Amino acid sequence: MPPQHIGIIMDGNGRWARKRNQVRTQGHLEGLKAAKRLVKAASDMGVSYLTLYAFSTENWKRTQEEVGFIMGLVKRYLIEEMDFYRQNGIRIRHTGDFAGLPVDIGREIRRAMEDTRDFRGLQVILALNYGGRDEIRRAVERLVRAGVSVTEDAIGQHLDNPDIPDPDLIIRTAGELRTSNFLLWEAAYSEYYISDILWPDWTEADLTAAVADFQKRERRYGGVPGGNEP
Repeated sequence: MPPQHIGIIMDGNGRWARKRNQVRTQGHLEGLKAAKRLVKAASDMGVSYLTLYAFSTENWKRTQEEVGFIMGLVKRYLIEEMDFYRQNGIRIRHTGDFAGLPVDIGREIRRAMEDTRDFRGLQVILALNYGGRDEIRRAVERLVRAGVSVTEDAIGQHLDNPDIPDPDLIIRTAGELRTSNFLLWEAAYSEYYISDILWPDWTEADLTAAVADFQKRERRYGGVPGGNEP
């Protein structure tokens, strides 16, 4: 069986472009194409949830031109891919701070979420204006406003998508060895798979290899092999 929930830190768009003496925005465009390939591959594989780290709370520090291009790509993808979502039964969801998004981008995300809410296939969660620490902060603010005691379970129930199971597997592309503020709460016991391949070059075969590696692992959740062994 494939992992129920996969998260992907899609890294390497800029390096992909630099290696080819192209502008960074071209790397982001190719990265979007890779995202569509991998969404289809995950859907065909029977994965239930796929969280794509599309834009972090820290990415606003990039140039205005690059940020604008990325937001334009997101908007274009949401608008133009409805037939793709319908054909594959893909439901679009979001995690991150809506309040910090441009109004038009927030509107298109909500529209895509509403239009696909009844689809029963793969659920694609776009982590857009997302930061793991920020999500935890917002969760604590929600439960404080609700007058709920701060417990581990309560925090989990006030995250952006409390109905979505924690990721089984998190993939990081382009060889980087850090979490980059991605799903900090949810990834407490996730398995990580690090690939040197730049994100725009990722194919279905790379996802298959990552899943095969995951399936060889023994998940212990803080325990030991055999459960009762000393």
